[in-house]
Amino acid sequence: MGGSCQRKFIRLFELPAAGLKTGRWLVAVWPRRYAGRRRPPREAADWIKGKCVEFLADYAGFLAKTVTLVVAILVVLVAVAVLRSRGRRSGGQLQVTKLNDFYKALRQRLEQSILDKDQLKALGKEEAKVAKAAKKQAPQKSRVYVLDFDGDIKASATEGLRHEITALLSLATPQDEVVLRLESGGGMVHSYGLASSQLARIRQAGVPLTVCIDKVAASGGYMMACIGERIISAPFAILGSIGVVAQLPNVNRLLKKHDIDFEVLTAGEYKRTLTVFGENTEKGREKFQEDLETTHELFKNFVARYRPQLEIDEIATGEVWLGMAALEKQLVDELKTSDEYLAERAREADLYQLHYVQKKSLQERVGLAASVALDRFALTWLGRLTQQRFW
Repeated sequence: MGGSCQRKFIRLFELPAAGLKTGRWLVAVWPRRYAGRRRPPREAADWIKGKCVEFLADYAGFLAKTVTLVVAILVVLVAVAVLRSRGRRSGGQLQVTKLNDFYKALRQRLEQSILDKDQLKALGKEEAKVAKAAKKQAPQKSRVYVLDFDGDIKASATEGLRHEITALLSLATPQDEVVLRLESGGGMVHSYGLASSQLARIRQAGVPLTVCIDKVAASGGYMMACIGERIISAPFAILGSIGVVAQLPNVNRLLKKHDIDFEVLTAGEYKRTLTVFGENTEKGREKFQEDLETTHELFKNFVARYRPQLEIDEIATGEVWLGMAALEKQLVDELKTSDEYLAERAREADLYQLHYVQKKSLQERVGLAASVALDRFALTWLGRLTQQRFW
C-alpha cells in the first residue's frame, strides 16, 4: 500500500498498562517501516500507550467539568428552594392507622398461601357468620390508642407525642386504653421531664396507660415508663438506671502550658461551678455534686410517686437490670413483648396507632438526613467497640 502510513490490525499483547485485555483488537496508525511485522515493536507500543493515556486524561478532565456543572446546578436549586421556603410556617398532621386491619391482612396473606380454595371459602363463610353474630350481640368495642416513643438524648420525639396525647384525650374515655411502645436510654433531665409530664396528662384524665418496653427504658426512659399503670417488658429488655450523671473535660492546664489565659466572668457565686477552659475549684465541685444529688432525689421521689411498691433506695443506685430481674425488683409488672400484647388486645378491642408527622422545610430535611447518617455511623462503630462488654 502507498502513503507514509499503513492501517493495520494488531493484537495488543504488550499494553497491560493501558488497561486493555489480551486478545482485543485495535485499529492503529503507525509508521510504514513497521508494516508486515506480526507484533508491534517497543517504540510503537510506547506510542500507542501515550495515545491511550492522553485519551484518559482528556476524558477525566471532561468528567470533572461535567460533575462540577451538575453540582453547581444543584447548589443553585437548593438555594432557590431555601429562599422560597423562608417565612413559611411548617405544620403537621396526625396519621391514624387501624392495627386490626394490619393484623387481619397478615393472617389473610398466610391463609391464601396455605389453604386451598374450598378451605378459604369455608373459612370466609365462618368468619362472616361469627362477625355478624358478634355485631348483633356484643356492645361497642373499647378503643386502644397506640403511641410510639423512640427517644434520643434530647427526647426529640416529645414534639410529636404532645400532639398525639392532645388528640386522643379529646376522645378517649376511662373504658379505653393508651399503649405506649417506649424505647429510650435516657438523656437530658429537662427534656425527659417534659416527656414524662405529657404522659402524666393521660393518668390525670383517668385513661388507663400501659407502657411496653422491648429493648431499653433506662434513666429518663424509666422516668417515663414508671407513669404507666402497667409496665410490660420483654425478658431481656434493659431497665432501671435511676441515677444522674454529668461529665466534662477540663483543658485549663493545657492552656496554661502554652501561656493561654481564659477568663470566666460571672455575677452570682454559683453562676458557673465547673467549666471546660477555666480553673475549677473545690468549692465549685462541691456545688456541682450537690446539684446532682438534688436532681437524683427529685428523680427518686418521682418514681416512688408512681411506683409506690418499689424499694426506692434499693433500686435507685444507677444500676440496670434485664427484664426478668426487673420483674423480681417490681420495676415491671409482666414479661411480654409489645407484639404479643397488642395481638391479644386486637381480639377484643379496636386498635388505633397515632403518629403526628411534622412537615419539615428543605434545610431541615437535609440536616436531618445528615444527622441520621452521622448517628448511624457513630452507633455502628460504638457498637463494635462495646460489643464485648455484654457478650
